[in-house]
Amino acid sequence: MPSFLRLSAGLAVVLAAGCGAPGPATPAPAPPVPELAVAPARVTPAFARQVAADELGRIPVLMYHRIVAKPRSVYDRTPAEFAAELERLAAENYVPVTTADLVSRNLDLPAGTHPVVLTFDDGDPSVFALAPDGQPAAGTAVRILLDVAAAHPRFRPVASLYVNERPFGGDGRALRWLSEHHFEIGNHTAKHTNLRRATEKAATTAIADGDALIRQALPGYEPSTLALPYGAQPRREELALRGPGYSYRGALLVGAGPAPSPCSRTFEPAAIPRIRSQGSGPEAEYGSAHWLDELGSPSGRRYTSDGDPSTVSYPLSGAEPVDACAGVSLAY
Repeated sequence: MPSFLRLSAGLAVVLAAGCGAPGPATPAPAPPVPELAVAPARVTPAFARQVAADELGRIPVLMYHRIVAKPRSVYDRTPAEFAAELERLAAENYVPVTTADLVSRNLDLPAGTHPVVLTFDDGDPSVFALAPDGQPAAGTAVRILLDVAAAHPRFRPVASLYVNERPFGGDGRALRWLSEHHFEIGNHTAKHTNLRRATEKAATTAIADGDALIRQALPGYEPSTLALPYGAQPRREELALRGPGYSYRGALLVGAGPAPSPCSRTFEPAAIPRIRSQGSGPEAEYGSAHWLDELGSPSGRRYTSDGDPSTVSYPLSGAEPVDACAGVSLAY
């Protein structure tokens, strides 16, 4: 079966100096999807309309760096803020997927739910560290994610972690644990190189070196996505995906808005936008609290699954899917 059968505005890109402030009160959660909204053996237009399916809609790809008690920049969030954001996502029927899932169109979700991609840059120990018992340490992002997922079984405990050299404090066990527990390990270049400022040779070497570090730590593992340091693309943008020693299916910007559906004609694998996790403060209009409000509004055009990975359902609106998805599309 072809891989695409496994699936289911304007953007201001901000190139920031880094790779939060306390957020406002969490809005009232959306009502849960009725348990009766189970996809039939073959999705019909009537069922797609019932669950408001829109698999050409927009997807939040959230960007995190450090989870610390005392934030030092807009890129930091406290453990309480991070947990509250995950609780909000779970209450609003989001289901985490990895960047690899996104770019491969592997969005197999319950009917009426929405994908969200949780991404973490730089391999900071506040995101993941192992306790003496070999489990994720208390207070780390991964531990918090696991705890929220345990309370909300539909909220999958998966994320994409983008690493440089010596990730997570240099604990060699860290990447193995994450890979074994279905977390995606992605490339962030070996030394966090600004690829726009680098020569073409230096840029491709930086990406290839980061790729090699992951493969050395995880024999047999094949990294498939790259988070661009500073959101800076190489001078030749196609080098973000392919060059000597590496080949990727997607590259992440720093970004300031939702990503298009991978079946949308506006989806660009080499330039996938992200949303900084943020509640209030400077440039909060680019942050997650703002965009989750926007996506949840009647005009938010949020990706909503029809529950059937073999169809791509969407309301008639003039938009058309890319050719790879057209053969399995269902407009209603």
